[in-house]
Amino acid sequence: MEKIGLIAGNGRFPLLFAQGARENNVQVVAVGVEGETNPEIKHYVESLHWIKLAQLGKLIRILKQEGITKAVMAGGLTKSSMYSRFRFLKFRPDWRGITLFYRKVRDRNDHTLLAAVADELARDGIELLSSVTFVPQLLALKGCLTWRSPSQRETEDIEFGWPIAKEIAHRQIGQSVVVKEKVVLAVEAIEGTDEALRRGGKLGREGVVAIKVARENLDLRFDIPTVGPETVKTLKDAGVSCLAIEAGKTLVLDKGEMIRLADKEGISIIAL
Repeated sequence: MEKIGLIAGNGRFPLLFAQGARENNVQVVAVGVEGETNPEIKHYVESLHWIKLAQLGKLIRILKQEGITKAVMAGGLTKSSMYSRFRFLKFRPDWRGITLFYRKVRDRNDHTLLAAVADELARDGIELLSSVTFVPQLLALKGCLTWRSPSQRETEDIEFGWPIAKEIAHRQIGQSVVVKEKVVLAVEAIEGTDEALRRGGKLGREGVVAIKVARENLDLRFDIPTVGPETVKTLKDAGVSCLAIEAGKTLVLDKGEMIRLADKEGISIIAL
């Protein structure tokens, strides 16, 4: 592979993917989403193009003009913006985007929408690869990542909350739950993990436990749960003392910095 397309969302992951591709001598052609993608990505790729969120036709034209036959999606999107004011003007959907959103998907959950986008890319000869291509080391390994292991109470809360989180993920509601003393304080939905953590932390005050998992049949092309230093900052602010993630199915970004911050705050992070 000499060249790969990168459909870049928000966060650090697109930058880390581009770095990994470079280290494997693969050129990266990036397509950023206005208002989502970090402009700094321009320093990590051979070329950078911009689209609005719902411009599927433009995305495909750019990739084809660049001679791209293989691409990845990396980084998240702020799904709650779907319901912002003047969203039609903000997203500027083209005809292909409108057709997909209103005619080709049976529901609007993340997996269905992204799988439909992958199918549209395939129709034009562009194969969507696993987003951990070139960066498999970012997937969490089993075990406790921090110096402090979960306490007995935290372990009991993890055991209580884990099957609930898996059921929520299976039903494509969200990826995270916040619990304390075997009571569910918050469930993630469209607002995202950080807001769910803050809401649960406000109710539990301190010493609460967060659990973040992947859906049962995780598609590594998209929608991989992700944690990193910013997650730890939110955990601290929310009063979360322990975070449980799913080994082999969760991206850990800037792992060294994340662990340093967690250890400093006495937050336990474990991959199960």
